[in-house]
Amino acid sequence: MTTNLRKPLRIGIAGLGGVGQEIAKRLLRRDIPDAELAGVYARDKARATQTLAALGGEGVAVTGLDELVERCDIVCECATADAFPEIAKATLLAGKTIVAVSVAALPNNLELLDLAKTHGGRIRVASGGLPGLDAVRAMKEGCIHSIKLTTTFRPESLAKEPYVREKGFDFTQPPASPVLVFQGNAREAGAAFPRHFNVGITLSLAGVGFDATEIEVWVDPNVRGAVQHIEVRADDADLTLESRNIPSDNPRTSRIVAPSIMATLRSYVDHLYVGS
Repeated sequence: MTTNLRKPLRIGIAGLGGVGQEIAKRLLRRDIPDAELAGVYARDKARATQTLAALGGEGVAVTGLDELVERCDIVCECATADAFPEIAKATLLAGKTIVAVSVAALPNNLELLDLAKTHGGRIRVASGGLPGLDAVRAMKEGCIHSIKLTTTFRPESLAKEPYVREKGFDFTQPPASPVLVFQGNAREAGAAFPRHFNVGITLSLAGVGFDATEIEVWVDPNVRGAVQHIEVRADDADLTLESRNIPSDNPRTSRIVAPSIMATLRSYVDHLYVGS
């Protein structure tokens, strides 16, 4: 008879919006038996405390950022592109791992990669709503000739975005047919849609970089949620993948984001790891 003597993996959550709450709920009910919720960082501590209590986490500490990092082995960033650099910097300076969601901010904060290298920290980017990242990473070991991501959103998901308004699009009423609203590279897409286009930056990090990853963004009233279509041409394989994501209670976030983070966390404690 063997006994598991490992200490639970201590998880901290930075940002307690819809995704952060879902991660907290799953950790509190011990969906990953060898992991525990060690703390939460949120701007509004009183509100976060109330939210945790409603989820059954009355004893979970709501702390400042530095204290959260000290308490945890891994910090799950579930915040915004604006908050990402501060959260990542604190985590990496402590030589710890950040599981990141808001990576649209990364192209403008590449010093974080040097910080991770210097202090022994790690940035782990969750797959979110993207399929096939392990295959793209495998292709990168050879030669990738092209990568294109075509993303389709429902109109209400982009209706209030500054870029959309600046370009003269009005999606307060659904268009009669699909509309192309952006065409460019991943770096440009991340700047245009910092709240939406973590997927483009994630794909570019797995593959050929911010400037060589082609992006198109469409609006279509007939899709249920965000659709991600990936085309890759490489020496070792050609790849065509599509995910049709289901929206969460927040229509700008796909339901698959929280399970993606949980799968990432599980990989740190499971004895069997599947995928590249």
